[in-house]
Amino acid sequence: MKSICLPLPIVEAALKPFYRFALWAALPTTVQRRILDLAAPLQFMPDGAVSQKLTLAGRPAERITVGATERSTAVLYLHGGAFTIGSIATHRSLAAHLARESSSAVYVLDYRLAPENPYPAGLGDAVAAFRELVKSHGYTADRIAIAGDSAGGGLSVATARHLVDDGVTPAALALISPWVDPGARDAVISRDIVVNTAWSYSAAEAYLGDGDPLDQGYAPLLGDLTGLPPIVMHVGTAEVLYSQIVTFRDKLLASGVELEYVEYEKLWHVAHLQASILREAADAVRHMGAFLAQRLTSSQSAVAEPTRSDIS
Repeated sequence: MKSICLPLPIVEAALKPFYRFALWAALPTTVQRRILDLAAPLQFMPDGAVSQKLTLAGRPAERITVGATERSTAVLYLHGGAFTIGSIATHRSLAAHLARESSSAVYVLDYRLAPENPYPAGLGDAVAAFRELVKSHGYTADRIAIAGDSAGGGLSVATARHLVDDGVTPAALALISPWVDPGARDAVISRDIVVNTAWSYSAAEAYLGDGDPLDQGYAPLLGDLTGLPPIVMHVGTAEVLYSQIVTFRDKLLASGVELEYVEYEKLWHVAHLQASILREAADAVRHMGAFLAQRLTSSQSAVAEPTRSDIS
């Protein structure tokens, strides 16, 4: 289905009451999940999208392409939802738009969620999924990027940290408003159009379980950021997470990580989900996809380019 362009104020006005209800802290997690899944079809797939169900590291996943189905590069996508909600269904449309803009196959992972499966279950799933893409799906690590939004953005950083520490470096990271310190309780505001702290703090506690809030796998902001691959990161300036992400940006730069950072004054938390109905969101996904395409293409060129000894 072709994208439609609704005026930003109309989309914003519709989303505000929806998220206020869907992310109401008093609702059981199972009900929140159901509400978001029911609303997911309102965010539709672009023309030419093909979705294939599969498993990665024993977890359900979908491989999404737009146009050519055979792709030499891949993106492992980790969805947001405060580690307690969100699914392949809620992020299928965003993943498809990112697949189109990055000219890659995007693999959306149904990693385990809290409270049923607290940290480090989801991190273990993500690391194992990346390794399986290398082992069984024909990609080398430098032809796979990791992308995620909100909690999935933080999980993307934690996954990359784990892999880099083990000698494996992804091609790039694409982060949409990454939640990189779920244990922090210093948000400047308590609510934005999407997120409220009553809900997110409760979800963070469910995700932590009996873990250590200073563990860099749980809160990658607090850990070592050196050696991470190139990163593109987007955030809205009116988000609950804005100040945390600015701190993360500064630490990335101080750690020598290559970073392309964009702030949006008009877009809300993970507005990229509305890429099929909002031009501004589609433009943001286009920027992110172009960054990934460039980094993934560069890695392929580096592999293909002959060395001096090869030319003799």
